[in-house]
Formats: sequence, structure tokens, C-alpha cells
Amino acid sequence: MHLSRICRHPIKAHGREDLASVLLSEAACLPDDRRWAVAHEAAKLTSGWNPCNNFHRGAKAPALMAITAELRGDVVTLRHPDRPDLTFQPDLAEDLAAFLTWIAPLSPPDRAQPASIVSAGRGMTDSEFPSVSILSTASLDALSEKLEQPISADRFRGNLWLDGTAPFAEFEWIGRDIQIGTAVLTVKERITRCRATMANPLTGDIDADTLGALDANYGHKDFGVYAMVKKGGMIAVSDKAILL
Repeated sequence: MHLSRICRHPIKAHGREDLASVLLSEAACLPDDRRWAVAHEAAKLTSGWNPCNNFHRGAKAPALMAITAELRGDVVTLRHPDRPDLTFQPDLAEDLAAFLTWIAPLSPPDRAQPASIVSAGRGMTDSEFPSVSILSTASLDALSEKLEQPISADRFRGNLWLDGTAPFAEFEWIGRDIQIGTAVLTVKERITRCRATMANPLTGDIDADTLGALDANYGHKDFGVYAMVKKGGMIAVSDKAILL
């Protein structure tokens, strides 16, 4: 097996960015992944990490899935096929209005509207623990075959993509360690998917019943696994991945 892709999402559900390499730290998310999240007007936030139902996300606003992102320091540039590029600093209160104006046309009017940008001092992943997601291209190819259409990896908003596994073999790794580069991760649990995966990441339009295909063919709606970094280290695209 080897690592074929590294991806981070600086603002949860609002864009993706590929990396050539990254330094993982023990018990931490992939650096700058879900560093920020967009709370909606009905959010009931507590200090620190909060569950995904407090946030503006692709499951409720599929157009968000077509956003790409570029993070440089504390500055994010967002791009979408139907919007002009936006460059701003999520931590600056004075930049919030520009972001809310930019995102408004991508937000369904019958849903709670985006209201603020928050951070937690760790990645605002969908798992309560600081996770790094691991997915396999073989599983993606198998699901594409069931759907009879090519399915983009970007639908699944994963961090690390592996080549060279059997389809859905990653579910058998729960509780095991995997070494990638000089880092070691412990695979913790399967990832249950939401409606965001049904949206085309080029257009933001719903065009594939990914959840129905998973359920009908495999008896679940899971795709990929969450892992926790056990030993920090550098990882890079093309690094070998070895089960320990």
C-alpha cells in the first residue's frame, strides 16, 4: 500500500486543498484541517469542540461541496464555480461580513443561515477525538462500479487516501496501527456518511445516491475510517503504508 493523496479542509465543509506532505503530531488532527467551522444561526455552541449539527455543511447545503480552498498562514482563499474568489482571514471579525455575503447564494433559504466562524484549538472534525481520516481508492472504485458512474474522492472530504488495498479492507483495521512515512496512526472506527457525499464536487449538484448504493450493496452507509495519530512524523504522497 502507499499514500496517494493528502487533503485538508481549512474551514469545515467550505473547501478542500491538496498537500504534498505534512507533519503529523501525536493525538492531533492533520494540521489546519477543520481549523475553523461556520456556525449557523441556530447553533448551540459550547467551549471547544462541537458536533456537526451546529455548523453550515454540505449535508444541508450541497452547493458548498464545489468550494476549493487555499490556506496561506492565517489567510484563506475560497473558490467556487458560481462565485468570485474570496480571500480573507477567518479570525478577523471585520472579515466576517464579506464571508457571509460571499456564502449567502450557496446557502438554501429554508435552512439555518451561516452566522459566525469559530475555532476550537483543534480540528472541528465530526469525531469527538482529534481524528485523521483514512480512505481507500479501491473502495471508491468499487462504489463507483455499483453506481455505474465515476465518483470523485472529493465527495468524501478525506485526509489520507491509500492505493493498493482490497475494497473496504480498511474496516478490518479497527484497533490496528498503520505506519505511513515516519508517523504511526491507530485506526479507531468506521465513518458513517451523510448526504454531502451525494453532491458533485465540481458543481455542488446532487447527482449520485451514494448512501443508497452503500446500503443496498453493503448493508451500511460507512466509507473510510477515523484514526488517531499514535506517533507523530512526516508523511508525503507516495510513502508506503504498512499495517503493524
